Amino acid sequence: MKFKFTCFLLVTLFTSSCGSNRAILNSNIANNTLTLKEVIKIHKAASPNFKTMAARIQLMYKNDDKLQSITLSLRMEKDKVIWIRASLLGVTIAKALITPDRVSYYERLSKTYFDGDFSLITKWLGTDINFEIAQDILLGQSIFNINTSDYTVTVFQNKYKLQPQLQPQDFIHSLFLNPDNFKVVLASLSQPTHGRMFTLSYEKHQKLEGGYYPSVITINTTEKNSKTRIELKYKKIDLNVSVGFPFRIPEGYEEIQLN
Repeated sequence: MKFKFTCFLLVTLFTSSCGSNRAILNSNIANNTLTLKEVIKIHKAASPNFKTMAARIQLMYKNDDKLQSITLSLRMEKDKVIWIRASLLGVTIAKALITPDRVSYYERLSKTYFDGDFSLITKWLGTDINFEIAQDILLGQSIFNINTSDYTVTVFQNKYKLQPQLQPQDFIHSLFLNPDNFKVVLASLSQPTHGRMFTLSYEKHQKLEGGYYPSVITINTTEKNSKTRIELKYKKIDLNVSVGFPFRIPEGYEEIQLN
């Protein structure tokens, strides 16, 4: 996972089931008789069902020589818009607006901005990224495209472990789901030949209006000898409230070139 991916995460983050499924969701013990198809179906059904969200998040960023805490205001219209405002001591320092076909972002300190589609970011990162992945990170859903033909499921330490039958070359990844709510506990991705490691973990979830939402998200990246940790704590979540998405790139800002 390239260091650039960490940068993009900072931009984006600064940036109903049947009766039998409900019985499974209430269990704290993983059921090793469940098929991969059943696990995938229940996990997808566990995606929170809401129209809009407004949340306040405390973001802690730490790398080899820097530690910083920033407050995020997050607004979402599910499957349509993600809006993020980052502030420090009450002063807005950055904003991001993400839609299924576009990413817009600006930072006041450097007076720079980016405004383009996901194909530019995908090319820059060297790996696929889209609106759905950004939304899934914030909601605790799988960032991998899990399917029944290429993956397997096992029970490991009372978690459902999903991984490819054959790991792609230099793209080793796996996913762990909670047995009680089928939300993501841990997603990991490594590229051993490049010395890269990426983990996305959810320490706990909160239940709001019948759905499960992350309480704490932790992102750890390693590239050779460099380490970065990003922790997001949801301080408050309001669902199905009236929200707006004000966004305008200030005049005089310099466009970021993704080479």
